[in-house]
Amino acid sequence: MFKYLTILFPVLIAAILSSGCEQPVQPATTETPKVRAVHPAEREVADCAYFTGRTAAAQSVEVQSRVTGYLESIDFEPGAKVKAGARLFKIDPRPYQATLDAAEGQVRLAEARLQLAEANYRRSLEVAKTPGAITQQEIDRDIAHKSESEAAVAAAKANSESAKLNLEFTDIISPIDGVVGRDLLTVGNLVTQDNTLLTTVVSQDPIHVYFDVDERTILRVERLVSDGKIPTEKEEQVIPVQLGLADEGSEFPHEGRIDFINNQLDTSMGTVQVRGEFPNPEVKGRNIHLLRPGLFVRVRLPIGPPYKALVVPQAAVGADLGRKYLLVVGEGNVVEYRPVTLGPEQADGMQVVFPEKMVRTADGLRPAGEGDPDTIDSITAADQVIVGGLQRVHPGMKVEVRDDSDGNP
Repeated sequence: MFKYLTILFPVLIAAILSSGCEQPVQPATTETPKVRAVHPAEREVADCAYFTGRTAAAQSVEVQSRVTGYLESIDFEPGAKVKAGARLFKIDPRPYQATLDAAEGQVRLAEARLQLAEANYRRSLEVAKTPGAITQQEIDRDIAHKSESEAAVAAAKANSESAKLNLEFTDIISPIDGVVGRDLLTVGNLVTQDNTLLTTVVSQDPIHVYFDVDERTILRVERLVSDGKIPTEKEEQVIPVQLGLADEGSEFPHEGRIDFINNQLDTSMGTVQVRGEFPNPEVKGRNIHLLRPGLFVRVRLPIGPPYKALVVPQAAVGADLGRKYLLVVGEGNVVEYRPVTLGPEQADGMQVVFPEKMVRTADGLRPAGEGDPDTIDSITAADQVIVGGLQRVHPGMKVEVRDDSDGNP
């Protein structure tokens, strides 16, 4: 027992002594935060409004037959391009050919009766030259027969023309240039006049886009047009509009024009239906058109003429109780708070910012009031706007800057 105590005692003494002789903790070194900064760029921008819409064909036809009969042939490939006047279907023409032949026979019969009536009338006129040889009643009767025969010829020709049209209608043609859909009926089925839908044909170029615009935007655009701030072309007011597809990110590469604004407001939605017209040429060597009816699209409507403004990356913009601001590296690499007003977002991830008037004091910048002299803009193209490391800094802090802008963000 004592043997073990004599062994542990020196160990305990060493532990107690070591606990009272700890080395002092070295204070952590504070490094200056590093941030990335860019200079605002000055570029030409325009105010824009953004909407969603759907594409629609400028011309769309539901193909139906003008006559009743049995389908004899289908003369197109589903989904193929067709020209106006190209035959799509053929109705059995034999019943209509027989009707036309009978109608033409009636025309010839009526013309023969007219010839006889005209001959009788001329003969009566010759006989009438001999006094008392023919009565006036007989002459009137021949005149009536002649007029009746002329009317019969006209009626027979009209019936013949109707029969000819019905025969022509057995060839069901495309009334427009476009792309034909699938055949909805197969050969041998009965086609009912003006009732049976056979297929559809839609035009491709140009293409329309329908979207709903709020009342305030419409009024703003119309005032700009009336004030001459939206340019005109060939004495016609042209309102430009841009379109982006679902797979084109934030880009709006397709240019068009507004060609229709509805004549009344939708009171339930507070919007006006607007239509844009966009060129949709065939893709070279592909035999297709990029835009198709029924696509969901994004629409950007420029409002007003272009103007120059400062733009910064959208990530640089902060919010403070509803106010927008930028953090800028000021004199001595000290972070400064700069309030700004936002303009339209840009397609490349940039944000238009408008400077606010400020006054520089001994305590820093403050918003300018009425009558303040020597005001300055809260942001200029020469400032360094912090875009990286924003979470580690705050106004009044000194930072180390790496300028990534090369003059342009």
